[in-house]
Amino acid sequence: MAVEKKYRLRELMICAAAREISDGDIVFVGMRLPLIAFVLAKKVYAPNAVGLFENGIIRSTPSPSLIYTMGDTPNLIGATHTGEMLTVMAYLQQGKVSVGFLGGAEVDRYGNLNSTTVKSGDNEIRLPGSGGACDIASLAKKVLIIMSHEKDRFVKKVNYITSPGYGDGGEWRKSAGLRRGGPAAVISTKGIFDFSPDGLMQVRSIHPGLTANEVQDATGFDLPMPNEVAETQPPSEEELKVIREYDPAGFWTGWNSKKRGD
Repeated sequence: MAVEKKYRLRELMICAAAREISDGDIVFVGMRLPLIAFVLAKKVYAPNAVGLFENGIIRSTPSPSLIYTMGDTPNLIGATHTGEMLTVMAYLQQGKVSVGFLGGAEVDRYGNLNSTTVKSGDNEIRLPGSGGACDIASLAKKVLIIMSHEKDRFVKKVNYITSPGYGDGGEWRKSAGLRRGGPAAVISTKGIFDFSPDGLMQVRSIHPGLTANEVQDATGFDLPMPNEVAETQPPSEEELKVIREYDPAGFWTGWNSKKRGD
């Protein structure tokens, strides 16, 4: 049941991400919102999901309190396994990772992600790069992308492919030797998007209070939309309870801080 009380946009995005996790999934958990999405999924949707963290931690239970980095002490307490990065990266190569979370500076219409370099006028700005993102994009069974929705971030073609989506569409992943996976959904600050059989991003739902035109205006390429655009399901009371008990100060959600915005 949807709640009438106010919720934050980040809370909506966390809920949307958690609903993409199925029971029994092995989830490569990312930083920021995915940290809470995994906790919410475990407590509401997928009690048997397992979380992998890039620093070598494996958890079959949520951390007992909020974590700010993967190496925080609460993420070690009660962990199923504390090992090395190679341990969890090997699960990707073996095809055992069901879901991987990613973000980036840019995403294009085929779900390719750029976190390497962007252009600002005549200048080129160097970003942190891949880390394990390319491995997740290439080898996970499905990828969930979470990022802010702005015209200069949702672009027709990324400046650099750090993490492959569907390349230039069609059979690109297969021809590149990527036999599994690809982006399953993009959860942005404006809506939820999935991909056509040809690998093109399309609208699944738009967040409450927004119009299709507003979403298109914030996108640097044409977005295919159904005749009747669905509205993203708002958080339920149960979902908000879990999120706010886990992050009571609103560090990741911004609930108690106007400075953090949505």
